[in-house]
Amino acid sequence: MIDNFLICSIPYFIYVMYKSLDSFHMLQQNKYNRKKTYLKWLKNNPKQFIDFSILFVLFIIFMFTETADILLGCFAGFYIILIVKMYLDSKSSQNKLPLKYTARMKRLLVTNLITNTLPILIMALFVNESNLIYFILILGLIGYLNNLYILVALLINTPVESYVGYYFKRKAINKLKSMPDLKVIGITGSYGKTSSKNILNDILSIKYNTLPTPKNFNTPFGLMISINNYLDKFTDIFIAEMGACQAGDIKELCDLVHPKYGIITRIGLAHLATFGSQENIQKTKFELVESLPDDGLCVLNGDDEWQRSYKKKSGCRVKWIGIESEDVDVRAVNITLSPNGTEFDCLIKGDSNKYHFQTRLLGEANVYNILAGIALGLEFGMNMEQLKAGVRKVRAVEHRLELKRKGDITFIDDAYNSNPTGSKMAIDVLKMMPGKHIIVTPGMIELGNQEYEKNKEFGMQMRGIDEVILVGEEKTKPIQEGLREIGFDEKHIHIINDVLKSFELVNKLKDGETYVLLENDLPDIFNEK
Repeated sequence: MIDNFLICSIPYFIYVMYKSLDSFHMLQQNKYNRKKTYLKWLKNNPKQFIDFSILFVLFIIFMFTETADILLGCFAGFYIILIVKMYLDSKSSQNKLPLKYTARMKRLLVTNLITNTLPILIMALFVNESNLIYFILILGLIGYLNNLYILVALLINTPVESYVGYYFKRKAINKLKSMPDLKVIGITGSYGKTSSKNILNDILSIKYNTLPTPKNFNTPFGLMISINNYLDKFTDIFIAEMGACQAGDIKELCDLVHPKYGIITRIGLAHLATFGSQENIQKTKFELVESLPDDGLCVLNGDDEWQRSYKKKSGCRVKWIGIESEDVDVRAVNITLSPNGTEFDCLIKGDSNKYHFQTRLLGEANVYNILAGIALGLEFGMNMEQLKAGVRKVRAVEHRLELKRKGDITFIDDAYNSNPTGSKMAIDVLKMMPGKHIIVTPGMIELGNQEYEKNKEFGMQMRGIDEVILVGEEKTKPIQEGLREIGFDEKHIHIINDVLKSFELVNKLKDGETYVLLENDLPDIFNEK
């Protein structure tokens, strides 16, 4: 009985391990359940529990059978069928953001392997014909609730992860203490952080040896990795991107790296669902300003009412940048956009000259980021020729209004998470281009109780676009309503549930010179397919 039980459990074990990869993939995209985000995602996506493995309950019909071999054979055959189904499903789908096998994920996978092996081994020691059906039902329940069962491994690993986090934190703090001359710049905001960081890095690197945090490493662990793995004695300036989902997050990052300089990009509605109100967002972003020393400097956006209205308590200096506001320290005027990039004149407070700048980047959002770079460059003693050279060499930031040519189609890749201000600017950029205009979007997320209204407004801004491809029938309903309200021809509205199919559709819809705006690309946790 023991041997047969173990042999017939092999397909079940393979299935559970296979399914665990999908569960851990979603756990990783939900930041390992930090602030219970994974549990909230499961609660908001009950479809995750619609699974063929629920059919394990059919084994109840064998409750009164006396043939253990038949029961074990059906048990093994059932999970062999599920394995084949999962394999075929995986061949017809593709994840936009694959599972990353980080050190933490590898530790979780090992722990999960153990937590799934132990029940089988323990049952094998006590299995007999009278309790076999109950053991099979227990295993079936564990397999069906795999999305929840992986949290057992997460819980077991918590002490280990806490120790690992403490070790790397102390290492990062000590490394920063050993570099007293290092200039540390913190960048935060509701959106535009990564773009601002990369633009600032390109400008300052004309004169200094700079290190920006890689990609969107804007969490405590991301900053620790950046410091421990990349910072060295030759670095003059460390540029730290700082992300936040709730109050206290920016303060935690500032306590780690102790910035002397700061930039707040824009304060908007991003993560409104977790912050609760825009006032909370404002207060959290200004944790950066309140953490700066009295001899520090923060660059703020004079066109942002949420920055203008804040009454700071710290003694640090402030430099204001802007386009619309005249009472700022660094201002852009005479802005012209073209398919080749952006040009503008820069006015410096106290200087009667106009300085002409050129960049390959598109859109006013990038002009604000460049102004912040100019403001800090002047603070660090860079002259105007160095600043102009830095702005000219600024590279397009990946997935932020990035032009990509594919035959007779030019993609405007703005696929990083969108926001109301940025999405409007992206549409304006698309309309500026010659030729046919197509937009592909799943809409905006994490806007709290304003999400429906802002997405409806987004749809209403699409007047004049030739073709609209919406990804996710349910998620894009407010955009559909906005399009109907402006009288958009429904023959040119295309609704799909898999973003990967949008590229096939674009090729069918193209006509001569075609520009396609990819506005926001939601992670796999938002898939409706």
